[in-house]
Amino acid sequence: MALAKSVVTVVAALVAGSAWAQQTPMPEDLAWKLLEIGRVIDVPKTAALYAPMQQKEPYEGVKTEREVKYGPADRHLLDVFTPETNSPARPVLIYIHGGGFVAGNKRTPGSPFYDNIMLWAVKSGFVGVNATYRLAPQSPWPAGPEDLAAVVQWVSGKIAERGGDPARIYLMGQSAGAVHVAGYVSHPEFYKVKDGGLAGAIMVSGIYDLTASPVGDAEITYFGSDPSRYAERSSMQGLLATKIPLMITSAELDPPRFVEQYELLKQASCKRPAGCAHTFMLPQHSHISEVYSINTADTRLTDEILEFVKTGK
Repeated sequence: MALAKSVVTVVAALVAGSAWAQQTPMPEDLAWKLLEIGRVIDVPKTAALYAPMQQKEPYEGVKTEREVKYGPADRHLLDVFTPETNSPARPVLIYIHGGGFVAGNKRTPGSPFYDNIMLWAVKSGFVGVNATYRLAPQSPWPAGPEDLAAVVQWVSGKIAERGGDPARIYLMGQSAGAVHVAGYVSHPEFYKVKDGGLAGAIMVSGIYDLTASPVGDAEITYFGSDPSRYAERSSMQGLLATKIPLMITSAELDPPRFVEQYELLKQASCKRPAGCAHTFMLPQHSHISEVYSINTADTRLTDEILEFVKTGK
């Protein structure tokens, strides 16, 4: 019954107002296919919809530096995307993938994801850095913020020689990647660079307060099974205290818990001394399509990112 109601709600949103419908850059058939997939995390079906829209290698006008080590672990690897032509120092976009804490990678051979985010970054005036990290259960909390601290330290020290501006580093993560971004920003004890080294943090469909709702198996695998530790390992309080500018997003077809966490942090952020975070609910999209659509004609999420970078709020 609840699923039926949610589908009806989303359908109503999709068809409400002809003016809005004409403005959406998402083709109607694609919108319906995402609705059919529903509020679930379905990587194969979503990839089949978006892979044909993405560029294939070699990428014209873009230099790629693959499998750069940023730390001692096997998964301490990153890719750097820069323009082939020299340009003034560019802001840097670091992307942190999802995967439920136990899976995922910055890139799978033969797949356009997440090179698509790096290509958009270079096209939009950034240097792109695509990083991976250690996985649970072998590497539970606090491996995420530890690894991101090492990524930011590497970028801060090495990106200038690759055309990036170390004073303008933006850290973006989706799903478990957003949890790790939030974990890094909210726990300064892990910083290896003064004040965290970030000009902004972008969190796409993350979990921020483990005490607000029952945790799932993925969170238990990474954060542990002791609920008495969940408050200190959550990011909510640290995100409310940080001076780092924040952008928080969720997708209309996200599983309900991600929407609830988005709303929770959105409302709480307005009590910060730094003021409300930049927030955006992405219409029509799902948990996976929100990032698989980057570098296509649908620029609604990336337009918000550019506005955040431009204004700092």
